Amino acid sequence: MLLLPNSTQIEGNLVRWGRMGQGPALVAIHGTPFSAQVWRRIVPHIAPYRMVYFYDLIGYGQSEMHCDQDVSLGVQNTVLAGLFAHWGLTQPDILAHDFGGATVLRGHFLNGLQYRSLTIFDAVALAPWGSPFVQHVRKHEEAFAEMPDYMHEALLRAYLQTSAHLALPEDALQIYLSPWIGAVGQPAFYRQIAQMDQCYTDEIEPIYQKMPCPVQVLWGAQDDWIPPAKGHDLAQKISDKPCQIIENAGHLVQEDRPEDIVAAVLKMILRSS
Repeated sequence: MLLLPNSTQIEGNLVRWGRMGQGPALVAIHGTPFSAQVWRRIVPHIAPYRMVYFYDLIGYGQSEMHCDQDVSLGVQNTVLAGLFAHWGLTQPDILAHDFGGATVLRGHFLNGLQYRSLTIFDAVALAPWGSPFVQHVRKHEEAFAEMPDYMHEALLRAYLQTSAHLALPEDALQIYLSPWIGAVGQPAFYRQIAQMDQCYTDEIEPIYQKMPCPVQVLWGAQDDWIPPAKGHDLAQKISDKPCQIIENAGHLVQEDRPEDIVAAVLKMILRSS
């Protein structure tokens, strides 16, 4: 498990974060419905070459969760910019997945954040996105938030399993389940789904262009949440290299093929060092 011993107030919310390693900075940004723990099998292999910063998005993991909280993509890029300022970072390497992808793209195109390199995979970035499950929860958030505990856990387990190509082992399921269980976690899970709005990627999609840093786009070949075709389209817009498809991996590549993420990041950062 990665340790997140530090807490910082950003945009009125307590953000939990940690760091590991040495050398120039690299920031890892997770997606939904996960936490910084998606990097637990990846960060130790990057730490000999980079000081890796990782954190839980607001409304996720160990970061603050509360009623009426804005946890949308519309605020996460502002939180990222605040963390850059708090950490004193100006041009770190970036590793981003899912909502983390949308966050770093919004951070660059709207907040002017600059990156030394960007590795982005299975990202929420291009319309349309949002599964039938997401659309249903958005219409009935309160009913889902008030489900009996056993029903919520069963639904969440089934949902998490669809993120990976290989069956998630029980220890991984527990890591991803635990923040969303209980009187605070259960409503927080449905809150973040209810606030999933395509308008936040629609806002930046028209201004996508080749980024001024090396960019590699990776995608799980068996991603049932966001098809690989979106990876090819995204690479054409923001990178000068084609999307790299990772075989035998679903949306949650960090669980299916963590070694492929490590190899891609090390190739990128060692080339640019």
